[in-house]
Amino acid sequence: MKTLQLDGSEGGGQMLRSALTLALVTSKPFRMTHIRGQRRKPGLMRQHLTCVHAAREISGGSADGAEIGSNELVFHAGTIKPGDYRFAIGTAGSTGLLLQTLLPALAMADKPSTLHLSGGTHNPLAPPFDFLERIHQTALQRMGFHAAPQLRQHGFAPAGGGEITCAITPSGRLAPLDLTDRGNHESTRIRIPFRNLSADIAKRMLQAALKILPCEDARIDQLPDGPGQGVACLIECGFTNTRAMSCAFGEMGVSAEKVGHRAARMMDGFLTSNAAVDLHLADQLLLPMALAGGGRFTTVNPDDHVTTNIRVIETFLPVKFEVKTSGNGVHEISCDPV
Repeated sequence: MKTLQLDGSEGGGQMLRSALTLALVTSKPFRMTHIRGQRRKPGLMRQHLTCVHAAREISGGSADGAEIGSNELVFHAGTIKPGDYRFAIGTAGSTGLLLQTLLPALAMADKPSTLHLSGGTHNPLAPPFDFLERIHQTALQRMGFHAAPQLRQHGFAPAGGGEITCAITPSGRLAPLDLTDRGNHESTRIRIPFRNLSADIAKRMLQAALKILPCEDARIDQLPDGPGQGVACLIECGFTNTRAMSCAFGEMGVSAEKVGHRAARMMDGFLTSNAAVDLHLADQLLLPMALAGGGRFTTVNPDDHVTTNIRVIETFLPVKFEVKTSGNGVHEISCDPV
């Protein structure tokens, strides 16, 4: 089979993860050059390498160039093998992004699988586990994917040490996605999980968020002792047909009030639009939607991640995406077979 050629210079880790998923599902080998070429530290980092090793293990495939710092990778997938797998990133790299790489492939297997993943669960460079569980999985269920992620331990950056598990059931027949109308705004909730920090920091963060988005379902959650310390502001809004979440993470030199304001402003901006899908979820729905045979959704202004992800998907699958502006900063992204 012809090896697909991919230029990774304009994309980041998502471009590589999408290619790995699609190689597993289609059995098409690929060669990616200039991996993360425009990033401050180009090439494969530990979290990306873990995705490569995991994809190779669940398929019995091969990966040439799978080394830290490598800017070129040739990947050949074998046959997907359902099973009970354990993968450790070894840093605060996102367990959620690793799960998103493997889930669609294992969902295509003929028997259930379970993943045990360790690393980061709440860090500023990836959606937190709460987003994965409550937003991402809800959208995937609409298409027929069946997975049950569970959080065993929070892992904040930079310590990591988080643990998640996920039971994946074969998906069977998938349904195209239709998510252009979010419906009425029905609920808002705010959660501030924190560990090994003063409760006053979490309280101030919550109060700052409530000034912008008042709601009754709001609380701070002091976590049990564990690796490292951290705090996050997670704001979720429920609509008739979907959910959305914004998040911001505590960091050295940034006040608790600023973190709370940041998360609240992000959600407030989404609420002023008529989009059904927020920007982060939009990028993560492209590949599952293509595997499901197409569909469409509305979102806010798509970024470069959407563009590069579409390019990779269209290289592997006989689909065509279209991005149309529908006014008020809302875009409709559609996917159709060709």
